[in-house]
Amino acid sequence: MDATLTAIEMAGTVDECHQLQLDGLLPIHGPKRVRVIVLYSPIDEWNEKEWLDTATLNPSFDFLKDPEEDIYTLSDGKPYYDET
Repeated sequence: MDATLTAIEMAGTVDECHQLQLDGLLPIHGPKRVRVIVLYSPIDEWNEKEWLDTATLNPSFDFLKDPEEDIYTLSDGKPYYDET
């Protein structure tokens, strides 16, 4: 048995029947046994700052710290001003 495991992070919802419903499709061709770790907040909803803080600390996004991924500058694009 290969001891190497691959992690995939996805969001989802646990319904009234205690079933996990993912927000998207898994990039895995099944049938295949998997291990599942469920992380949840004791409060009903996370606010935007909590999501951003969690994503910032998540090592899954460490590749974005690579200088080769920094392809945009402040002069790219046009500023957006919400007029509502």
